[in-house]
Amino acid sequence: MLYPQRLGQFTREHADTVAALLCGFLLFLGWFALHLGALGFAFLLLPAAYVIGGYESAREGLTTLFKEKELDVDLLMIIAAIGAASLGLWRGEYHLIIDGAILILIFAISGALEGYAMQRTERSIRSLMSLTADTARVLHQGREEEIPITQLKVGDEIVVKPGELIPTDGIILSGYSTLNQAAITGESLPVEKTVGEEVFAGTLNGYGALQIKVHKPAQSSLIQRVIRLVEQAKTQAPPSQEFIDRFEKGYAKVIVVAGILLATLPPFLWGWDWETTIYRALTFLVVASPCALMAAIMPTLLSGIANGARQGILFKNGAQLQKIGKVRAIAFDKTGTLTIGQVQVFQVVSASKYTTDDVLIAAASVESSSEHPIGKAIVQAAGDLNWLAAIQVQAIPGQGIIGISQEQQVIVGNAIFVQQYVTNLPEELPEIVQSWEQDSKTVVWVARGTEVMGVIAIADEVRLQAAATITRLKKLGVEQIVMLTGDNQQTANSVAKAVGIDRVYAQLLPEDKLNVIRRLQQQYQTVAMVGDGINDAPALAQASVGIAMGVSGSDVALETADIVLMADRLEKIAVAMHLGRRSQLIVKQNIVVALSFIMLLLVGNFLGNINLPIGVIGHEGSTVLVTLSGLRLLK
Repeated sequence: MLYPQRLGQFTREHADTVAALLCGFLLFLGWFALHLGALGFAFLLLPAAYVIGGYESAREGLTTLFKEKELDVDLLMIIAAIGAASLGLWRGEYHLIIDGAILILIFAISGALEGYAMQRTERSIRSLMSLTADTARVLHQGREEEIPITQLKVGDEIVVKPGELIPTDGIILSGYSTLNQAAITGESLPVEKTVGEEVFAGTLNGYGALQIKVHKPAQSSLIQRVIRLVEQAKTQAPPSQEFIDRFEKGYAKVIVVAGILLATLPPFLWGWDWETTIYRALTFLVVASPCALMAAIMPTLLSGIANGARQGILFKNGAQLQKIGKVRAIAFDKTGTLTIGQVQVFQVVSASKYTTDDVLIAAASVESSSEHPIGKAIVQAAGDLNWLAAIQVQAIPGQGIIGISQEQQVIVGNAIFVQQYVTNLPEELPEIVQSWEQDSKTVVWVARGTEVMGVIAIADEVRLQAAATITRLKKLGVEQIVMLTGDNQQTANSVAKAVGIDRVYAQLLPEDKLNVIRRLQQQYQTVAMVGDGINDAPALAQASVGIAMGVSGSDVALETADIVLMADRLEKIAVAMHLGRRSQLIVKQNIVVALSFIMLLLVGNFLGNINLPIGVIGHEGSTVLVTLSGLRLLK
């Protein structure tokens, strides 16, 4: 069964190339036969060259004519070739038949080259789809059972051996390994993964065996969302391409009318002979066709989309690739975007009688029974220490938690709550606590019995690359960078200062964020919004370009955004902007080249300085040139 599939793939991808080669071979034999005077043999070979080389163009042109009632460049080329052959037969000048065949050949070669270029771009994008495993090895009553990934359920435990693809997103239950995530997140180096960390479908497991718990349906995995978005991107044309498509339809009609006038009026107006008139009219049909103009945009944008996908930047369509290059203002969400979005233990300070380990052990013993994010952060920080879970644990919402550990009462919570149980405060702690609070960190007090053991600072860690990203965006010429957050003003100012953002909007509801984006658009026109949460979705939708964090982002944010950062790496925003600007530059260059070639060929045709084959070479050469120019973005 595999051989016919491969044969079918070969036929689809290489049919244009095979047709062009056969057309060229038959054309050479036909030309040779004409020179030997073997007209009968030549008249068998040359029509075959016409049919094989021009079949696809004729089919597409006639389909467009009869189904859409529109003319396109494919049909114009075929009319010009048949017209040249007819003129050659009528006048007995068989070199015109060769000219028409050369037109067909060069058009076929151009089509093969364009097809190759587009296939290369599409293969770069579709390579993501080959990263999905078909089956998963599930643990069932202690035994491994291989099932299709479509049958996986949330809660299933799967085993991934060294060198295998991760079949679906999940959380590591046991094991340690390095994962190659380059195809999903754009990270060049393997990433270490251990118990409790998330892994993604389509990433390649390294040297360690992993036991993974499925925590979301297989169809909701990151790679499956990417595939759906890629398929969407391939089918949506940007406004500039839609304009060119509309332009082509009207332009083709103008060319046909002008061609008819050029084929009939010159003998009466300027005294041209009919052979010259018709020949110039046919050459006009060729050189005036907007093939190069049609190829000026989409190859460039698809190449940019493919380049971005390789670097962990997913553009949902070509329009967003163009828009990101025009952005003048950017708004960032704070939590989960500029910060990691997960609270962590920032620092531990102990009273003189205790060590920092003593403080963490006591706090973790009672917090291990808590589901609160702060409690989880403390337990995680104490993970390597030797502690036992407390008993008789009681949580007081909004204040703290109490339990019995090593036969003593342990109290963990805010200052007011803990100080109810202690007799005095160590002198060295209040000043430290005050400085932490000024830096917008949450302070957790820890006491045993009636003595304060120490304090723990909890903070949402700023992403390492956040400050460098803001600096890079400013250097790229972004005029305004702001932060939007629902957090309090003091915390927001602290994060903004750390990353280099000067303008902060705090304590915002989702609709408030949307209104800020609208005000920025009135001033700067093209505005980007970067976010990850459900509360960011309205602002992401309103922004000229919505950018979502692919790993930490909610499903709503991912669906609403125009661009997804696969690895939550903020520095990729600058890369995306650079790609957008390069794509705009290349598109403009391509349009200038295409129009310049058309004008030069038209002038040359009217002055009588070019013949049909030269016109074809110039026309198709410009088409191939702008197509290959667009592929520069693949690098």
